[in-house]
Amino acid sequence: MTPDPLGKIAGSLTGSDAASVRKRIVAMEHLLEGLFTIPGINRKVGLDVILDVIPIGGGAIAALMGAWMAWEARNLGMSKSQVARMAGNIGVDFLLGLIPWVGAVPDFFFRSNTRNLRIIKRHLDKHHPSTAVIDQ
Repeated sequence: MTPDPLGKIAGSLTGSDAASVRKRIVAMEHLLEGLFTIPGINRKVGLDVILDVIPIGGGAIAALMGAWMAWEARNLGMSKSQVARMAGNIGVDFLLGLIPWVGAVPDFFFRSNTRNLRIIKRHLDKHHPSTAVIDQ
């Protein structure tokens, strides 16, 4: 019987342990903030900026995706103040995105999901050091 590599990958992303949560959150942050690089300025953008081009609904979808990261953080046992700070980042991002078309510009610079990932990684590195990975 051959090993099932897809099952192994899916299992590592669906678990409730800290390492699986870390992988999911890093993947979501990459989707929202770093899908591709804009040539010439060498700046990564993701779904968050793209969704801001869609009036109101796009920003709401991006905020829900960011809120999922905060929900995962709450499930990790992060403090209420850390989760509230993450919610504040999401709220600022959502409010900036409410400005049609122009809202994508500040979102290009205020990267709430990257800020929230940093908060989560600090918590994981302190309370679950076995999940730490060397970023390349």
